[in-house]
Amino acid sequence: MSNESLANLLKEERRFAPPAELAANANVTAAAYEQAKADRLGFWAAQARRLSWAKEPTETLDWSNPPFAKWFKDGELNVAYNCVDRHVEAGLGDRTAIHFEGEPGDSRTITYAELQREVSKAANALTELGVEKGDRVAIYMPMIPETVVAMLACARLGAPHSVVFGGFSADALATRIEDADARVVITSDGGYRRGKPSALKPAVDDAVARVDSVRHVLVVRRTGQDVAWTEGRDVWWHEVVDRQPETHEAQPMAAEHPLFILYTSGTTGKPKGILHTSGGYLTQVSYTHHAVFDLKPETDVFWCTADVGWVTGHSYIVYGPLSNGATQVLYEGTPDTPHQGRWWEVVQKYGVTIFYTAPTAIRACMKWGDDIPAKFDLSSLRLLGSVGEPINPEAWMWYRKHIGADKTPIVDTWWQTETGGIMISPLPGVTETKPGSAQVPLPGISATVVDDEANEVPDGGGGYLVLTEPWPSMLRTIWGDDQRYQDTYWSRFQDKYFAGDGAKKDDDGDIWLLGRVDDVMLVSGHNISTTEVESALVSHPKVAEAAVVGATDPQTTQAICAFVILRGGAEEVDGLVEELRSHVAKALGPIAKPKRILPVAELPKTRSGKIMRRLLRDVAENRQVGDVTTLADSTVMDLIQAKLPSASED
Repeated sequence: MSNESLANLLKEERRFAPPAELAANANVTAAAYEQAKADRLGFWAAQARRLSWAKEPTETLDWSNPPFAKWFKDGELNVAYNCVDRHVEAGLGDRTAIHFEGEPGDSRTITYAELQREVSKAANALTELGVEKGDRVAIYMPMIPETVVAMLACARLGAPHSVVFGGFSADALATRIEDADARVVITSDGGYRRGKPSALKPAVDDAVARVDSVRHVLVVRRTGQDVAWTEGRDVWWHEVVDRQPETHEAQPMAAEHPLFILYTSGTTGKPKGILHTSGGYLTQVSYTHHAVFDLKPETDVFWCTADVGWVTGHSYIVYGPLSNGATQVLYEGTPDTPHQGRWWEVVQKYGVTIFYTAPTAIRACMKWGDDIPAKFDLSSLRLLGSVGEPINPEAWMWYRKHIGADKTPIVDTWWQTETGGIMISPLPGVTETKPGSAQVPLPGISATVVDDEANEVPDGGGGYLVLTEPWPSMLRTIWGDDQRYQDTYWSRFQDKYFAGDGAKKDDDGDIWLLGRVDDVMLVSGHNISTTEVESALVSHPKVAEAAVVGATDPQTTQAICAFVILRGGAEEVDGLVEELRSHVAKALGPIAKPKRILPVAELPKTRSGKIMRRLLRDVAENRQVGDVTTLADSTVMDLIQAKLPSASED
């Protein structure tokens, strides 16, 4: 990115004030910004007191050896106790913790008292299998209650868990088990996905055969599929867990005791084991869940649609909501099985009040048509959230109108696996929201946008998003590799954490995310963000979703190539491509006009919904398409390549 960095191409004038009733009763008001500004560490110390500590911390932050932070280091607590037992002890044992909805339509309701019993039994079972404090446990599971129980049982024992997304290959699983030196793997025979059972145990068998550390594989029976069995190593969950005592004494852990390792893809090919610890992490995810979603645990039903294999599931399905005594929905399947209104049917069934999902899912719903959510009663919803990538203004508006009845606030949250919890987001009772903007750092968070020389950019300027002060839920290191931690996150800008994301400030100083810096195109000397071109395309009434890449071009350095999915009912007609190119030029200026636009039926996505732009770049540059193993549907690339000769070129 050049010195003038990212220009502000997109202008957004729409504004939405908080609903009066929500603002009047909001958990967090504008005063929090002032409190945090006056005494940042005092502010976080106060948030830590929302938790139950076995030993209260006396020191908030030790930053004597940057970038290695220690938060609340002399304090002791048990994370599982904070998420389960303390609610039961407070007389809330009968409150529903989890409404589980399986993809085939089976459902279970689990109260906090039942959750306490299940977590205690699972902790006792893991102890019987030889798991001790400090031992790592790998979890490779579908979205079922036992997955949450397994994570909490590990937390209870002080055994750091490493949850591996159930869509990953045996190879990816083996790499993660080996790096963490996991002693036990918890899995299931399979889970339900797109209307049929999807096996998980074979991948575990394959992975475990490649590593030496695993002593036991604990298997939940979910689908009833036949599974291969290794006597002495493999044990059924129902055989070992069900016979355990229903009580277990949670032991206090030091605030800096490792809670989990979560692997994220590394540019070198070797995954990075992001390490999160106990006290600071729980303080921030608990506080942000309370503040950003305005959770009223007595009346709200919260639903985060993420998978627990990703950090969103860790922070805003397991640890954030349960620490706050929330009632929440846990859903196993996909949004379009057995029909495209499945999510809205679930919202209607459980009276969901707070709904948190990803822009890619919102755009899929746009593509399926406005009539689908209109068939369901969504009047219980009072707050909507977005996570995972920048949300296009038009997707934001569709979400507000068709899911939120034109009245619910939307909290567009920016954070990462590495940050642990939400960092930048509107506060629903305070912020006048702007479609597409994450807006301002939360109270107690210090984030800004800098240029190549690490100077803060003025309002209206663009550059790199950095965090300038340590925060409680920050990663502590990369597991087993302190040097890589320093090189990856702290070497680009002196004393600042560099997130790897491009961002801009608008004229009010609000922050707009522009996606990964790798997704910035250099066109005739101008840096243009893929996010802004995609947003311009999606603002056209015929386009539901777009993915944009820069392809090498001898004249302009890079040429903008766009792949678009048309909305339901829109047809691919002569002149459409030219119409879309002109639309982008009008929205962003002629410099951002795509050279090629290809309407496609589907985009290459991982199971978590991330668009694999690397593969689209391969197509745009006529290269052999790279590894497609992480795609939800690997045939998508064949369909795209088959269409290529008809692509429009200038």
